[in-house]
Amino acid sequence: MKTMTIKGVPEALLRDLKLRAKANRRSLNSEVLACLEHIVQGRRRTAAELLARVDSVRERGHLTYLTDEMLNTWKRQGRQ
Repeated sequence: MKTMTIKGVPEALLRDLKLRAKANRRSLNSEVLACLEHIVQGRRRTAAELLARVDSVRERGHLTYLTDEMLNTWKRQGRQ
């Protein structure tokens, strides 16, 4: 596994990362990795993956209909 050093981290960002790590019961390193994975993998979702997620939610009975607003919200969340 590779190692990476991040230089010039603003104090406010470091503080926020530490708070997130504590809230998620993770080390600072694990929290940074989780954030990076979420950002990188979230942008790689294909239309087929998004539709599979929609189908999964529908099968569980949580939705009886879909709106453009719902789909756009989920797409935006996947890009965060």
